[in-house]
This record gives sequence, C-alpha cells and structure tokens, in this order.
Amino acid sequence: MDQLRASFAVFLRDERGATMIEYGFVVSLISLTIITSATLIGESVIRFFQSMAAGFTP
Repeated sequence: MDQLRASFAVFLRDERGATMIEYGFVVSLISLTIITSATLIGESVIRFFQSMAAGFTP
C-alpha cells in the first residue's frame, strides 16, 4: 500500500505532461499565426496582380 501511495505521489509531481501541453499550445499559436499571415499575404498578392491585369485591358 505504501508503494502505491509513493507511486501516486510521484505521478502527481510529474510535470512532463503539462510541459507537453504547453508546447502544443505554443505550436498551435505559431501555426495559426503563419496560416493567417499567409492567407492575408496571398489575398494582397492576388489583388495586386488583378489590378495589374486591369491596367493592361484596353
């Protein structure tokens, strides 16, 4: 029974799972930032080329 309590106490002090969750949260925020930036830049580039193409029409 004492070994079970000791194992449970070690389990409660273990912070590796919390660290992995934090890393996952940081990675997801970075991914969201990259996706949003790429989308906004892509839309800007599309508008630029559309305005350039409109300038060539008679």
